[in-house]
Amino acid sequence: MKKVFIALFAISMMTISCKDNKGETVEEELSTTETIEEQTLPEPNNIKVTPLSHATFVMDWNGQIIYVDPTGGVAAFEGMPAADLTLITDVHYDHLDEETLAAVKGDSKIITPQAVADKMVGFKPSNIINNGETKTILGIDITAIPMYNLTEGRLEMHVKGRGNGYVLEKNGYRVYISGDTEDIPEMRALKNIDKAFLCMNLPYTMDIDQAANAVLEFQPKQVIPYHYRGTEGFQDVEKFKQMIDDTNSDIKVTLMDWYPVKAE
Repeated sequence: MKKVFIALFAISMMTISCKDNKGETVEEELSTTETIEEQTLPEPNNIKVTPLSHATFVMDWNGQIIYVDPTGGVAAFEGMPAADLTLITDVHYDHLDEETLAAVKGDSKIITPQAVADKMVGFKPSNIINNGETKTILGIDITAIPMYNLTEGRLEMHVKGRGNGYVLEKNGYRVYISGDTEDIPEMRALKNIDKAFLCMNLPYTMDIDQAANAVLEFQPKQVIPYHYRGTEGFQDVEKFKQMIDDTNSDIKVTLMDWYPVKAE
């Protein structure tokens, strides 16, 4: 009888031990699975910017590829992923290059203001957006922001209503592309901009003082100077960065190489 009792007790303890071990194994497996899932979740607003030249760049927004003002011929885009979205800001040759556009547009959605659409020959944009309008395309809210000159002697270069700056918004993240403009009220009134591409070249747009003054007013989290070559050379973007750093260090200024061939 005593032997039977001891045997039953041993079996009972083994069963409890197995259950405990099994529970620990399940918990470990769940913990491991949860960790793997957390590590593989993509950042919601991971944006890679590739400057090509002057006003032309490629933006990879979590796998969505955006071409901005494609110029420079097909060779400039060698190695670049195909575009999902193509934005054109204005009618001038450094923004609207139909030969390049025809070569690289692929199946992308082409977004332009009406003035650009009217000038295009051979094909038309997928969507026309004019100043103040917003359309949602491929999950991105695209708002057309005015871009124009304010200074006497420059007014005819960029008239109000012809070209577009753009604010792109996805997952609550907002990107501003200025296009060719001075420090207009519409720029200064922008709110909650996470990344801003800001032009600065004379005599066509604005100088670094105007640009810095506007940035300090609308306070984007990050500013990337672009389109900074004018008739008298390059704007001093290093000085622009220092001006912002000295006044509001919460605004990050990122300098990129937009002119690989300085003699252009």
